[in-house]
Amino acid sequence: MRMAVWGWLWLCDSRLEDVSRERIERRLQGLARQLNALRGDLRVCDEQLLQLTDEADECRLRALVSETPLAEHEYREAQRHADRLQQHRDELATQITRLEADQDALLDRFSASR
Repeated sequence: MRMAVWGWLWLCDSRLEDVSRERIERRLQGLARQLNALRGDLRVCDEQLLQLTDEADECRLRALVSETPLAEHEYREAQRHADRLQQHRDELATQITRLEADQDALLDRFSASR
């Protein structure tokens, strides 16, 4: 009787490990999809940020040369757009860093369960 109980406990334990591994694998796959999407967004954001920063620099030079309120307004507006995009880029980078840390923790759990 005792052997039957231990055998049943071992069988339940191994099934739980399989379920746990499957859940970890699914979570890892989801994280990989999220990371790929965020990295793509980050690449696009970097390209756009380069363009907006160049535009803001050109507006700044025009504002310095012309010394008109309109040119100053255009510069402030262009710089504001560049600053917002920089903030968005920083948020994307933070999300990527957080998801990579989650992925590392799951990989550690997955390798420990083997």
